[in-house]
Amino acid sequence: MYQRAERALERRTQGEILRVEPWGPHAVRVRAAADTIDHEARWALDLPPVQGESTVLVRGDGTARLVNGRLTVEADPDGRLRFLRTGEADAPRELLAEKRPHHARPGPRVHASRGDGTYTAEQSFEAYDGERLHGLGQHPHGGLDHKGRVIDLVQRNTVVTIPFLHSSRGYGLLWNNPATGRVELATDTTRWVAEQTRGIDYWVVAGDTPAEIMAAYADATGHPPLLPDWASGFWQSKLRYRTQDELLAVAREHHRRGLPLSVIVCDFFHWTRMGDWSFDPEDWPDPAAMTKELDALGVRLLVSVWPTLEDDSAGFAALRDCGGLVRDSHGGLLRQHWPARGGDQRYLPMAYYDATHPRARRLLWDRLRANYQALGVTAFWLDACEPDLSPALASRAVYHAGPGPQVGNAYGHEHVRGVAEGLRETGDDRPLSLVRSAWAGSQRHGAALWSGDIPPTFDSLAAQVRAGLNVALSGIPWWHTDIGGFLGGNPDDPAYRELLIRWFQYGTFSPVMRLHGDREPNQPFSARMSGGPNEIWSYGEQAYPILRDHLLLRERLRPYLHGLAETAHRTGAPPMRPLFFDFPDDETAWDVDDQYMLGPDLLVAPVTEAGARERTVYLPSGSRWCDTASGAEYEGGTSVPVAAPLERIPVLVRAGARVRGELGPLGPAARAR
Repeated sequence: MYQRAERALERRTQGEILRVEPWGPHAVRVRAAADTIDHEARWALDLPPVQGESTVLVRGDGTARLVNGRLTVEADPDGRLRFLRTGEADAPRELLAEKRPHHARPGPRVHASRGDGTYTAEQSFEAYDGERLHGLGQHPHGGLDHKGRVIDLVQRNTVVTIPFLHSSRGYGLLWNNPATGRVELATDTTRWVAEQTRGIDYWVVAGDTPAEIMAAYADATGHPPLLPDWASGFWQSKLRYRTQDELLAVAREHHRRGLPLSVIVCDFFHWTRMGDWSFDPEDWPDPAAMTKELDALGVRLLVSVWPTLEDDSAGFAALRDCGGLVRDSHGGLLRQHWPARGGDQRYLPMAYYDATHPRARRLLWDRLRANYQALGVTAFWLDACEPDLSPALASRAVYHAGPGPQVGNAYGHEHVRGVAEGLRETGDDRPLSLVRSAWAGSQRHGAALWSGDIPPTFDSLAAQVRAGLNVALSGIPWWHTDIGGFLGGNPDDPAYRELLIRWFQYGTFSPVMRLHGDREPNQPFSARMSGGPNEIWSYGEQAYPILRDHLLLRERLRPYLHGLAETAHRTGAPPMRPLFFDFPDDETAWDVDDQYMLGPDLLVAPVTEAGARERTVYLPSGSRWCDTASGAEYEGGTSVPVAAPLERIPVLVRAGARVRGELGPLGPAARAR
């Protein structure tokens, strides 16, 4: 029988405890365990929920009901839950229902004992024809709709697990569990699996529009800080600027040419030893003077921070002594070989800082504050923060918060949290850190996510467009790619130059615009490596004016982006989003996966095919649209061919939008003016 437990609903059987409770307006949190529910484990739901009007009804026939705003949960005698959209004059509509996957299974939830006090947990739901499923972070399968796919819940370079699922049926579901596992989005069943855990924990919200669902998710897991003003401009990066003089020369050349530059990046191996978290004085003799000169040029320095440590590094002993290094379930500290200074092919077994340990986070921040912030560095690149471990080692990791298979997906979230807390303590109320991994709620700590070490191909560019839209529907507003791809690219190759131009155009209309990559001629991976040239003047006389035009265009767009940042901060609405976010009643918009909206007024259609000089653009219904290049106007609800010469990609403005005045034709005519 169900029981009322204050505002919650509980059911206890020989094999399970089930608890359903209101968790914010129109939302509930569901927890289930074979033995006991850990009420201290909040994970992504660590903010106090706003409480609204809710009711609990326990019936004599073994059923029960919980009503919280527009969401009603119906519970049957076997512990199966149905989630209904109710309220107002509408008839109740099923949003989602748990499913007993097989007659031999005891119910929709399975807790299979592993014999060590933990369980392999499975949670099954009904699947629905026509349902479109988005979110879940960043995955390289190249699609927008996840329906019909199996998504691994792991963190890897280019794979970012954020276990929030957005459904076209009008609900969002957060799998509030940092364990590794998978979600199977089959045509007959949706099943979430945690390979090692102590219980099931998920959150469901009802929303009539994608904007409502994302706003509720932000309320539950945290709103992003306001974007700092410096972050909306152009970021220059390469693998890598090896010395202070080399980096400053690039910033000075931008200034000499009149090219806008907001951020320049100091990449890895600028240190003497991994774990020093400080500049190597041989290559960076006067960092304070460097940051002062950059500041005079209006440029912010962003510095790479890795979580790995050599045994004789400055940070190692204090972290070891407080238990702030990741342990190995096979004994001792977890170690993986990485390059070290002292020889081009020198590799050492390195330990890992434990981001889940509060004292370790404090010790890391103390070093960043003393060795970087005191010299004028206020922005950090938390690279390899998955952390970057082989799958075999990841399964052996033991963190302060628990075994890697049980908690490992939250590592990047805790890492960026520690830096954000440190920045806030020093008066920075707009923390922003460049990260390669994130989890549910990372947006709250100023995570600026990028898509990792991706190939420099048109197919890769097309996949990024879709991956970024899923990240947007996972609650992360500040996402981007390495413009041009990371793994190579020859600046002297005309074919690659075309790709770079098209990617740069896409980056101009991305939430963050950063040029980065390991260009040819490549060098072996080592502490002394550096890639080929990667500045906009590196790509020839044809490309340079096009890239320059887009830098100037990005500058004109910055006020519009700052407005989108304020909206993201208040409501959780991502700046870059699928067409259906703004046009949910347009059925065709739900199927468009190669275009996007940048805010409510700009429709962007990237060119992702070599040689293409025109592309078809779908214009959502309910508005008229103006081509920023030709001035032609079109009625919404139609597909039109739009010119896409090498100088520009199709960008259309919603009729009447103010941002129209900040855009204009790109190409020789524009430069002549």
